Amino acid sequence: MSKKQLYTLEYPVRCSPSILFEFLSTPAGLGEWFADKVDENKEHVFTFTWNDSTEKAQLVDMTENKSVRFHWVDAPKEEYFEFEIEKSEVTNQTILIIKDFAEKKEIKDQTQLWEYQIKDLFHRIGA
Repeated sequence: MSKKQLYTLEYPVRCSPSILFEFLSTPAGLGEWFADKVDENKEHVFTFTWNDSTEKAQLVDMTENKSVRFHWVDAPKEEYFEFEIEKSEVTNQTILIIKDFAEKKEIKDQTQLWEYQIKDLFHRIGA
């Protein structure tokens, strides 16, 4: 099995960081675009459900209106997926940065999956 590598995607977003953050950090927000259903327990473990598939991810780091990092419970410890929100100093535009891990040959497919999900997110927030 080949080792997964970190890749980064960036998307300009037409909304405020605080609105975007709600869609990235709460079960209700993530349930709007990332998964069909999202629940969170007291230990900050999020359960994501898609059709008949369920995955759990631990919330490992969060900075209000800036970033959210999750670790899939079944993944190696060094792997995670993260949403970062930055403001461009030049254009003052909000930028969503996604960091995720995939095997090199799967990065293109994973990027397409993110593209699809981000389109849904933008539709939900009206961007």
